[in-house]
Amino acid sequence: MSETEIHVPHGHHGSDGLSQKVAFFTAIMAALGAVLGYQGSRLMEESLLQKNDAVLMKAHATDQWNYYQAVSTKTHLMELAKTLSPIDKQAGFDASIAKYKTQKTKIKLDAEKFETASAKANQRAAQLNAPHEMLAMAMIMLQISVALASVTALTKRGWLLGVALLCALTGLGFWAYGAIML
Repeated sequence: MSETEIHVPHGHHGSDGLSQKVAFFTAIMAALGAVLGYQGSRLMEESLLQKNDAVLMKAHATDQWNYYQAVSTKTHLMELAKTLSPIDKQAGFDASIAKYKTQKTKIKLDAEKFETASAKANQRAAQLNAPHEMLAMAMIMLQISVALASVTALTKRGWLLGVALLCALTGLGFWAYGAIML
């Protein structure tokens, strides 16, 4: 044997049944984990977008309520001015008072519309968060199964692969439950 040749001991060369099972199991779990990770990220992004929409709609509603309050103040000031004015000049205030009352009605409707939109977006975000928690639990279980499979490969203890499979099945159950919740 020359100095450049590498001596490979005779034997199975890592091709025993348990090693192959662990390798296949790990590859499958890694692929499922990638898909699950993508779905979980996508779900969280959608939940955050809904939360952002809720905050934006709430800000619009607040703006409308502030505007409503300003118009209410103007209305009250016009009513006070009318009351304090001589009778022959009171008629001039009626048009302004009527205009402000009409504005208040529209502003109130707009504010309520934004409040409703905010509540719906918050509700949708909450609906998306529950399945996301299930997907996170599923990912944890798949990661535990991969870790157990790695230990199986190191220790050559076949029963650990069974525990890894049980963890993987539990993770798949969480995943399925999360999908049903959507």
